[in-house]
Amino acid sequence: MKESPKTFKSGDQVVLPPYGVGIVSGTTVKTVAGSDHKYYQVDFPNGTSRAFVPVNAPQEAGLRPALTHDEVQAVLERLQHGRITLPKQWAARHRKVTDILTSGDPYQIATLASELRRWDLERGLPDLDRQAYRRALRLLAGEVSAVLDISTEEARAMIDAGEDDGLN
Repeated sequence: MKESPKTFKSGDQVVLPPYGVGIVSGTTVKTVAGSDHKYYQVDFPNGTSRAFVPVNAPQEAGLRPALTHDEVQAVLERLQHGRITLPKQWAARHRKVTDILTSGDPYQIATLASELRRWDLERGLPDLDRQAYRRALRLLAGEVSAVLDISTEEARAMIDAGEDDGLN
């Protein structure tokens, strides 16, 4: 079943991988290759970045609504208890990990972080897996902080507290 494109309005909090959480500030028309196309204008914190996402296919660019307050708790639970089978062979694992991180799906990212943490506790992580683990935690902290309107440090503390549950 194919989803119809999600529509966004000015003021909506959204996520656009790899930029992170932004706010839809409206729509604009741009001429590309001689024809006019309508785009969502997404502004990111500190006014440093702006992206234009096609209105007719936002999901193809990865644009999605930011988590709700209720969904944050579900993501934190996935971070504690999520399981995923990762390939043992490095190249295949790296491809899968990269796909998950670039997907922008917070549930998949939390599940990945949970599994990488488990690997780290059991046998230690190679450097690239450790970098992926840190990136996953950064992505989650960025979205949690924006959604809950708290600092990134406070979000990271929530994530770290969730990770520690049952491990010590």
